[in-house]
Amino acid sequence: MAEFVTGLEMSRQFYQEAVRPILDVSFPGLPHSAALLGRGSEVLGFDDEMSTDHNWEPRVLLFLREEDHARHGDAVGAALRRGLPPRFRGRPTDHGIHTLRGYFLECLDVDIDGEFEARDWLTFAEQQLRTITAGAVYHDDVGLQAVRDRFAYYPHDVWLYLLAAGWWRIHPEANLVGRAGSVGDELGSALIGSRLVHDLMRLCFLMERQYAPYSKWFGTAFSRLACAPELSPVLSKALQAQTWPERENALLAAYEQVAAMHNALHITPAVSTQEHQLWDRPFKVLWGDFPGALHAQIQDPAVKRIAERWPAGGVDQFRDLLVGPRSRPLLLRLFE
Repeated sequence: MAEFVTGLEMSRQFYQEAVRPILDVSFPGLPHSAALLGRGSEVLGFDDEMSTDHNWEPRVLLFLREEDHARHGDAVGAALRRGLPPRFRGRPTDHGIHTLRGYFLECLDVDIDGEFEARDWLTFAEQQLRTITAGAVYHDDVGLQAVRDRFAYYPHDVWLYLLAAGWWRIHPEANLVGRAGSVGDELGSALIGSRLVHDLMRLCFLMERQYAPYSKWFGTAFSRLACAPELSPVLSKALQAQTWPERENALLAAYEQVAAMHNALHITPAVSTQEHQLWDRPFKVLWGDFPGALHAQIQDPAVKRIAERWPAGGVDQFRDLLVGPRSRPLLLRLFE
C-alpha cells in the first residue's frame, strides 16, 4: 500500500501544483492567501486512512482583499473551475474563495474589523476556535495569519474566568461519586466519575492554553498535552474502577495532580488542598479554593461582571442545545 499522505500535505501540493499556476497565468500578481482551515479531521491533524472514506479531498481556501474579491472574485472562480483537475492524486478536489471578513463572519459570526469583547470570546466554541487556528497557511499576501493570531488563545482575564468556572464544575460533583455508590448505584457513580474525568481533562486543556476539540478527537488531543503521560493512567484508573472507593481514590489522585499543575502556572498565589468529608459522611473529596484565587486575579471589569453573574463558563456548556455561529446573538444575552 502507498504511504498515507495527510490532508494538510496533499492540500499543500494541490495549491502549489494546481491552484497557484492558474493564478499566476490568469491573474499575475494578484494578492491572495491560501490555506486549509475549518471542517475536517485533516485540519486538526488527526486524519488517517479511515478519514478518506468521506469528505476528504485536496482542497484550498483562497482569500482575496475586499476590493479584489469584488472586482475579480467571479473571474477567479471561473478560471479555477475551468482549469483545476476534477481529481488530484486520485481524490476529488475542492476550493473556496473568500474575503477575510466574510469568512470569519461565516465561521464565528464576528466582524474582524471590530474589537472583540469578553462576552464575544465566551460565545466562541472551542472546536470552532481550534479549526481556525489549526490547519495550515500555504501563502499569505492579505494578512490571514495576522487574523488567526488574534484568535490564538483567550485574553488573559477571560482565561482566568474559564479556569475558575472549570474548577466550579468539579467541586459540587466530587462527593457524589461516593454517595451514589454507597446505595449500590455503581453505574450512576461511574457516570458521575466520567463527567469529573472529562472536566479535569478540560481544565488541562485550559492550563496548557490549547483549545479542546469536539468529542471525536478530545481524547486524542488530550494525549498530546504535556500532562498526559503522567495524568492519563490515573484518569484511566478512575474510568475503569469497578467500585466507588476505587473510583474515589483515583479521582483524588487526579485532582491532586491537576492542582499541582495550577500552582506550577504561578497565575495565583499557591493554593493548598485539603481532604474533606462533607457532613462527616464517609466520602472523601479534595478542596482547594482555586475559583476564589482565580477570581481575585481578574482585572477586566467586564469579565468581573460576568464572573459575578454567570459562573458557569463559556458556550461549550451549551454544545448540545445551541450549535453554530448564528446562535451567538442568543448566547450574548446570557452574558449581559
